Amino acid sequence: MSYQEIITRNPNKRFGKPCIRTTRITVYDVLSWLAAGMTNEEIMADFPELTIEDIKACLAYAAEREQKVVRV
Repeated sequence: MSYQEIITRNPNKRFGKPCIRTTRITVYDVLSWLAAGMTNEEIMADFPELTIEDIKACLAYAAEREQKVVRV
């Protein structure tokens, strides 16, 4: 999954946190909802501007960030 076209950063929006396209919904928001037990369908019902590809992009973004973390 290539998230680069979906996840964007704008220093003037949400303090530069990674967001989904032009929305103000952050990767953190989506990951928090998933961690709280919301299903993809529930998230998309609450936020109809999101797609399943957006949710997968958030997961791909998080996975890549985790891979880059240096462990001591």
